[in-house]
Amino acid sequence: MNASLKITKIGNSAGSVLPKELLAKLRAGVGDTLYVTETPEGIRITAADPSFEAKMALAEKIMREDRNILRALAK
Repeated sequence: MNASLKITKIGNSAGSVLPKELLAKLRAGVGDTLYVTETPEGIRITAADPSFEAKMALAEKIMREDRNILRALAK
């Protein structure tokens, strides 16, 4: 999906209206928080918290590596 967004004045700030198709792809709606991250390719906008994603990736790595220890603790 390619979209161009016009920046408009909102009070003392600036903003843009996101089309409903983009909100659907983001699985976001009114009142949700969007996260903006700078990447080597440009700016990334996501509805998922990047810090939470990193923590979950680390947790999954630990669970894979320490599978036997976690099984023993679960008993």
